[in-house]
Amino acid sequence: MRTLAISLTITLALASGGMPAIARTEPATVAAQPPAATLPPLSDFVGTYTYQGATIEIAAPDGLVAVLDGGKYPLRRKSADVFINGGGADVIFHRGPDGVVTAIEDPTGVNRRLSARISALTAAGFQPRPAGSPPYRYQAPRDLRDGIPVGDVARSDLGAEAANRLVAGVLDKTWPDVDSVLIFQGGKLVLEEYFYGYDRNTPHRMVSATKSVVGAVVGEAVANGAVTLDEPVLPKLGYATVANPDPRKSAITLRDLLTMQSGLDCDDHVAGSPGGESQLYNTHDWIRVLVDVKMVDTPGTVGRYCTGATFLAGRMVEKATGRTLPDYAQAHLFGPMGIRRADWTWNHDLTNADKTFGMMAMRPRDMLKFGMLYANGGRWGKTQVLPATWVKTSLSSLSTVENTAYGYYWWRMWLRVATPDGSHRVFMSAAQGNGGQKIYLVPELDLIAVFTGSRYNTGEAPQNKIMASVVLPALLQARGIKGDVGAPVH
Repeated sequence: MRTLAISLTITLALASGGMPAIARTEPATVAAQPPAATLPPLSDFVGTYTYQGATIEIAAPDGLVAVLDGGKYPLRRKSADVFINGGGADVIFHRGPDGVVTAIEDPTGVNRRLSARISALTAAGFQPRPAGSPPYRYQAPRDLRDGIPVGDVARSDLGAEAANRLVAGVLDKTWPDVDSVLIFQGGKLVLEEYFYGYDRNTPHRMVSATKSVVGAVVGEAVANGAVTLDEPVLPKLGYATVANPDPRKSAITLRDLLTMQSGLDCDDHVAGSPGGESQLYNTHDWIRVLVDVKMVDTPGTVGRYCTGATFLAGRMVEKATGRTLPDYAQAHLFGPMGIRRADWTWNHDLTNADKTFGMMAMRPRDMLKFGMLYANGGRWGKTQVLPATWVKTSLSSLSTVENTAYGYYWWRMWLRVATPDGSHRVFMSAAQGNGGQKIYLVPELDLIAVFTGSRYNTGEAPQNKIMASVVLPALLQARGIKGDVGAPVH
């Protein structure tokens, strides 16, 4: 998945509330927007354009959207031929002497228009189900004998009515660009639905949810004695000298990386942060850049959302084991669980700056397996894949990042849910990624919910809304759990 300045990179970063890390770019000066009646139609801009050695498509389903590798990036109109991307930067369309659009310009440069058409696949990707599809009817998930028990939603706490309402909201775009929904409740997969051309065999980009997987791989390395939590990072990475030497830098440990408390000047949510991901991706050696930045805090004291911390932790495992992180994960994590590893490139240099940025792809059922592993204390079947103590600690509140409790690359969050007699706070652990990639663990309600999505860099989190307005209320009601916060809801 390539760098997309149209939305200022598809990044690994994602704040607890669903807000992606965005580097703000100062918009160009343009003329005041003309009256709506004189604006050129959005169809003028539709087409396929060159983009960073590949192509990008511009579609206009009900607003202008850039589409790259299946990801959708809405553009907001600023003036006749100027739009604003998710990071606040201008996206300018150029016209030829005849008034026809010939190119698109964003912070990466000017990219020429190849045609006024988009692919049939991209066009179909704006409809949850193909035109002419029969009305939705629930079907119980298939038993694939893959270690995931299945059941009928009508016999679960969720119930058929809530399941139908959930799917209806995706189909009528109340909750836009939700590509899959898997509800595992009461020990069984009771709802499994796919949309926008996806199916159970299609790997989906996990974006920042990859961090939680990296945390599990680090846990394997700790359990196997390859690394320890409190050893200094720099010697393990092989750096005898670094820029901006500081005694605090020499004290950074693996534990500090896992809790986003490295103390390095790295914050993906602060524009221009020296170690922030938007600074890394155009450099030749991301690891070198990270270890060279200045220190701003004592390690282990302040949480800052830093994708680079994940890169450093993964590189420590590679140095200690002599294997690439994906290979080590396959041997010690994915293999024992029967997970078929999909695309995962773990390079930290320009060779990965126009591809995946270290993100992995997984099939939604495999994402569910990963959630089940953590919900079961590290056990898969009869095999203790991860130590139970590692899982428990990973899901604990160890630091605070973006005003949300954080463990070892897992968010510890809560959603406020309305009930007839007041609101109830439902606590959960979550692996989260930009665009709507979610694995929710809700032990109180015996629930694991998996979502994937393709609406990047909008700041919207329809999955959180689905949980708070449909899934969790149904489960609270089924279990007789009443409100515990605030006045009754009428």
